Amino acid sequence: MVRETKLYDLLGVSPSASDAEIKKGYRKQALKYHPDKPTGDTEKFKEISEAFDILSNGDKRQVYDDYGLEAARGNAPAGGMGGNPFGGMGGGGGHSFNFSSGGHGFSQADAFNIFSQMGGFGMGGGSTDDFGFGGSPFAGMAGGMPGGFGGLARSARRPEPDTVTMPLAVTLEDIYNGATKKMKLNRKDMSGARESKVLEVSIKPGWKAGTKITFANEGDYQPEAGQRQTIQFVLEEKPHPIFKRDGNNLKMNLPLSFKESLTGFSKEVTTIDGRRIPFTRSQPVQPNTSTTYPGLGMPISKSPGQRGDLEITFKVDYPISLTPEQRHAVETLF
Repeated sequence: MVRETKLYDLLGVSPSASDAEIKKGYRKQALKYHPDKPTGDTEKFKEISEAFDILSNGDKRQVYDDYGLEAARGNAPAGGMGGNPFGGMGGGGGHSFNFSSGGHGFSQADAFNIFSQMGGFGMGGGSTDDFGFGGSPFAGMAGGMPGGFGGLARSARRPEPDTVTMPLAVTLEDIYNGATKKMKLNRKDMSGARESKVLEVSIKPGWKAGTKITFANEGDYQPEAGQRQTIQFVLEEKPHPIFKRDGNNLKMNLPLSFKESLTGFSKEVTTIDGRRIPFTRSQPVQPNTSTTYPGLGMPISKSPGQRGDLEITFKVDYPISLTPEQRHAVETLF
């Protein structure tokens, strides 16, 4: 009987789950709670990844089943753990564990690294062995168990890999429709030689400027960290010649001549997705007044199927001078 079931619950599997079921559970939960998803939860994503890190490693899973999460993390106090996890060395059965406190705690970078190695957002399909590695990709970082349960020792703490931030400028149409951008990296491999790698960055409809898209373990290899840098793209919105974004809404100006503002007009407005809206006024239009069209703005990323509004503001082109005849006509008519 297992000591606790928290990690199994996080993956939505039973304590008797097979390796294939654990991988399947991780895929489902990681895709749901990834920080880039509308349902994302950064802390939950980290917990799910740590659960997979432990349960996908046979030795760590056995320690977790027998002694609980802190023991699997390597945070148990020195001493015997047979029967009483806080007992001393004298007497009692069970296995002897000697841990040093501190060391490498499970980090967000570890979580993103596991997600990347398991296939990232494309990890939904394929067989359980499609990803080319067995057990945990961090088995050597958080405490491997040479010689079985007789001497669990934590490895020396390694520094976290650097995070390299890069701007990713996209058009308003890309953000409206969603897009995939291919970004070519020129990075160092383990030997220091240069190599090319193409990353596919998926832009989701409705994302805002400042959104971060993270690729763990994809930059230059860093020997001191034992892995590659994390690459992080930050979304930037290119200026649009017609539309300006305001939250989930779009704003645009409709230029009118002085005559049109007084006598009316018939025009056509093209929305960002190419639809044409007929626009007619038969009465005078006040300068800088606006009209709003609900549902013609930007997609709302956290509410699929919903959009913001389109606000159209009238910009009247007043004459800068009048001829005597024009002045007389205005004075006569008004």
